[in-house]
Amino acid sequence: MRVALAQVITGRDLAENLSLLEDYARRAKDGGAELVVFPEATMRAFGNSLVDIAEPLDGPWATRVREIAAELRIVIVAGMFTPGTSGDGTAVTKVRNTLIATGPGVDTSYDKIHLFDAFGFAESDTVDPGTEPVTFEAGGMTFGLATCYDVRFPALFTANALRGAVANIVCASWGSGPGKAEQWQLLARARAVDTTTFVLACGQGDPATQGIGPKGAAPTGVGYSAVVSPLGQVLEALDAEPGLLFAELDATAVEEARTKLPVLANRRDFH
Repeated sequence: MRVALAQVITGRDLAENLSLLEDYARRAKDGGAELVVFPEATMRAFGNSLVDIAEPLDGPWATRVREIAAELRIVIVAGMFTPGTSGDGTAVTKVRNTLIATGPGVDTSYDKIHLFDAFGFAESDTVDPGTEPVTFEAGGMTFGLATCYDVRFPALFTANALRGAVANIVCASWGSGPGKAEQWQLLARARAVDTTTFVLACGQGDPATQGIGPKGAAPTGVGYSAVVSPLGQVLEALDAEPGLLFAELDATAVEEARTKLPVLANRRDFH
């Protein structure tokens, strides 16, 4: 199965971000991809208000993503924000950090479970956590979903693998700082080896490469998206700048890896 990772840099404007998504999705389709992954916060970049733009999965932004996926006959995974809790029973005061996955035979979503309360940023101030792992099938393969800070928690990736995932998708808007890009790369490879799955790690590109300054402590991306093999080999990767990469996934590589390295079968659960 041919997949693509769209390392874009999104901004405040929802319509502009949709246009960017459509452009990269068309390029992915033209390149032969059956699935294209976009980063966390594709709907609107961090460092901007989120409550005012959060919408349900049948709202106009998500509906347009579905239309693009249907028109191109490609599965799209992209980060958006859906309404969370209401402080007074009416007005929404928090959002959920949601991945929409849509396309031929696919219509699901995942709410980020592990919120980024680290490195001076408190995602839980504005975001409600999800509670359940999510997988979906496309191209005869099962994919698990994860978002950014989730990559630091191996149990989620194992849960996806135990649900049949042969590939884990991680959509991110990774925070910058000393050693942070290296951590992102290391963790993507580690989660692949932990679970003997492909890892499709798609992050926002680094705004600094486009002359865009930081927005306080908001995590706005460092780039370095990659596709990692079930044994931790980086198959394809980008640098910090925006770009589109392609990779071929073969489920037999997962079968072979699990024969050589049966970590899922050998695991022990501790409580």
